[in-house]
Amino acid sequence: MRTHNLKDFIYKNRYLLLQAYWLIYLPWFAYLENHVTKHFHVIHMELDDAIPFVSAFCIPYFLWFGYVAVAFCYTYLHDQQEYLRSCAFLFTGMTIFLIVSTVYPNGHYMRYGVTLGSGIFDQIVRWLWSTDTATNLFPSIHVFNSIGAHIALTRSENLRDNKLVKYGSFTLMCSIILATVFIKQHSVFDVMTALLMALVLYPIAYGKAPENAMERFRNYRETRRLRRKYKDVQW
Repeated sequence: MRTHNLKDFIYKNRYLLLQAYWLIYLPWFAYLENHVTKHFHVIHMELDDAIPFVSAFCIPYFLWFGYVAVAFCYTYLHDQQEYLRSCAFLFTGMTIFLIVSTVYPNGHYMRYGVTLGSGIFDQIVRWLWSTDTATNLFPSIHVFNSIGAHIALTRSENLRDNKLVKYGSFTLMCSIILATVFIKQHSVFDVMTALLMALVLYPIAYGKAPENAMERFRNYRETRRLRRKYKDVQW
């Protein structure tokens, strides 16, 4: 009985195993952070110099972590089709980012022109800069995953008509994107490449082809389940 219950539990939560992707992403990213420190291609645009440093933008920057987590958790619990599409969209983009950072080490020097004060926001940014190197920048995962979280939440069947969620999510997404350049974590180039990657991957993850493939897979899975259930039935 326990074995049967365990199998049922695993089957019901099988899509949660997709989160095992983090076991690939985090060590790979940590390796890049530790090894790409001096010799890298400098990412810079003239527009970067025109953008002021605003330490208060550290707040939406850190809200990103909860934003992406909420998108994953909500869609997993309430709309697994959107959860699967979201995983396909986000994890593909994150893998592209890792590959780009591996074959084309990159970073910036924009922090050197900033003088941090003693205010609370400046202190937070000082801590952030001490723990997060100015390398491995594009396409910006902060930007890309914010777009992915917004898409997942606003496409979800229970939330798509909720104006508060729609406009609130959009505002938070835009704030996070702006934060990446206002606290000098990223160049405008990183933002632009993340937007481009989102435009390319959206029709792949959310288009008709993957939707039809998922429908065929669900039908195949249901057919197998029924065959197992009635295999001993004599007609």
